[in-house]
Amino acid sequence: MSEQIKQIAMRIKELREIYGLTIEELAQDLNISPQEYRTYEKGETDIPVSVLYGISNKFKVELTAILTGDEPKLNIYSLVRKGQGIKVNRRKEYDYQSLAYNFAHKKAEPFLVTVMPDSPDAPIAQNSHIGQEFDYVLEGTLKILIAGHEVVLEEGDCIFYDSSHKHGMKALNDKPAKFLALIM
Repeated sequence: MSEQIKQIAMRIKELREIYGLTIEELAQDLNISPQEYRTYEKGETDIPVSVLYGISNKFKVELTAILTGDEPKLNIYSLVRKGQGIKVNRRKEYDYQSLAYNFAHKKAEPFLVTVMPDSPDAPIAQNSHIGQEFDYVLEGTLKILIAGHEVVLEEGDCIFYDSSHKHGMKALNDKPAKFLALIM
């Protein structure tokens, strides 16, 4: 695995140990199996943003601190120029850019997400995480599965949902889909 994944794995293990939680306890809080969590903590596999966000909420630390090892420092405003967000490639299906990574004490995590097209019959990978999510489609067409419901969003469409329900996205029409995601 990449050095970045190993560093993130080390940080989440340290947080869990500092708070005195077992792997089983944290996995239960994150709504994943202990076996799955172990692979993340060992740095054996990519860690989904939803899991990292759940860990940051559980331990009340900034997601940026888990991703980079640095605490956000800004508290009046944070400016991120086009293409300059921190890349967060935690799932092969999605390319994330954190858009407020250096702002301290955020009440939401904004991401620019790009979903690459896949074969039409490929299953949609789903996850869940604590909180709510708002997605606004900037480019392309996006199929969203949420709690067993299927919704197709076109450019300019948006959806707001309880992200504790299983959800996943897929780009349609053989073109990438780009959307703004706000995780709260």
